[in-house]
Amino acid sequence: MAKTLYQKLVNSHTVVRLDAAHVLLYVDLHIMNEYTSPQAFGGLHQRGLPVLRPGQQMGVVDHVIPTRADPVKQRVIHIEAAARQAANFTRNCTSSDIMLFDVNDPRQGIEHVVAPESGLIRPGMVVLCGDSHTTTYGAFGALGFGIGTSEIEHVLATQTLAYRVAADMRIRIDGVLPQGVSAKDLVMYVIAQIGAQGARGHALEYTGAAINALSVEARMTLCNMTVEAGARAALIAPDETVFDYLRAHPGNLDAAELELAVTAWRELYSDRDAQFDRELSFSADDVSPYVTWGTSPDQAVPVDGMIPARDAQAANAKALDYIGLRGDTAIEGVPIDRVFIGSCTNGRIEDLRSAAAIVRGRHIASTVKAMVVPGSGAVREQAEREGLADIFIEAGFEWRQPGCSMCLAMNDDVLLPGERCASTTNRNFEGRQGRDSRTHLMSPAMAAAAAVAGFITDVREWEYRDE
Repeated sequence: MAKTLYQKLVNSHTVVRLDAAHVLLYVDLHIMNEYTSPQAFGGLHQRGLPVLRPGQQMGVVDHVIPTRADPVKQRVIHIEAAARQAANFTRNCTSSDIMLFDVNDPRQGIEHVVAPESGLIRPGMVVLCGDSHTTTYGAFGALGFGIGTSEIEHVLATQTLAYRVAADMRIRIDGVLPQGVSAKDLVMYVIAQIGAQGARGHALEYTGAAINALSVEARMTLCNMTVEAGARAALIAPDETVFDYLRAHPGNLDAAELELAVTAWRELYSDRDAQFDRELSFSADDVSPYVTWGTSPDQAVPVDGMIPARDAQAANAKALDYIGLRGDTAIEGVPIDRVFIGSCTNGRIEDLRSAAAIVRGRHIASTVKAMVVPGSGAVREQAEREGLADIFIEAGFEWRQPGCSMCLAMNDDVLLPGERCASTTNRNFEGRQGRDSRTHLMSPAMAAAAAVAGFITDVREWEYRDE
């Protein structure tokens, strides 16, 4: 019988079928952070259970870590509760012999940036993490999704998870992304079209010429944010683009082992006659730079579009009240106070290059405070080698150390009440970046242009200044 890629991944990792809807799923790699794992370790300790397979775990301190530009070896978490979280996490990982990217590790960064660049993510894997944006790994043809604390404990103890199988959904995107339009704009466009619950209960596979043309970094952005449409997983069949990325990030595989693996990975695709529960098609030619106007990622419009008219009976009234905008007005020209470029969605070297191409030779507006937070130590080092850091610093940006930073208000990088931020992150929920903060999601290039202009502006009208 013809199978979808998702079905193949689930079937190859099923230890036993539990009932008509659930299987016991084997886990190849489990990633943890300091925020969602403490209770899970506590549960193990109470029951006297060890971590079954420490070599298939990975830990990263990323949510609560400060990103001030201190030397790596001098990074200190000053928020007392956060420092306790990180110290407890370090003890748990060290005592269980789990690989850890700790506070003062030069490789430290955001888990969904560090894991791929370390060669730990490969096609065909099942990868879990106590973070919803674990869907990122679908860019490699791996099944990744977020889990809760009790599930983390189960994985640590058994290397398996009781899993409810999802329905299958496929979105085909052909055409070519126009100049000035990125994978971030593409995924925001898709979410705006299908809604925040448009993929609920489904594992969503992307296919089509526009998807095939994306870099691995762009595919990670796409899969990362697909969870904002309610998807339980996002997948793209691995191809030569992915295999070349893995040749550059082989992890512990030597050249011969990697090429042998590539032969097997070529079989990871949906069969021609595979049946999907739902299918949609879009054209990349129709995509413009997108900006959110409200408090949900699907509340977004093209930068040259209009904020929807206020409807007192709809959710947009509450969103407009919170965000401080009027309906039936242009999103372009809205003044911003802060700019944040970074996160697991857009903190990779490709993202920084696109932002630097806008700010090169320019300076941020006098009314704006802006920061760039690389997704990892490796990204930061590469950006400095390429001269990107100098471009940002000369333009007036703060050049920070890696971490989740202003993506969420769990560290020192927090918006003040009422501040409006052009952000490359994945969520614009109420209070996400700080109490009463106002977030507008957009691409790195769009955020860079907003920093220079002082307001939301159409990056397609800007000259890219690549060397």
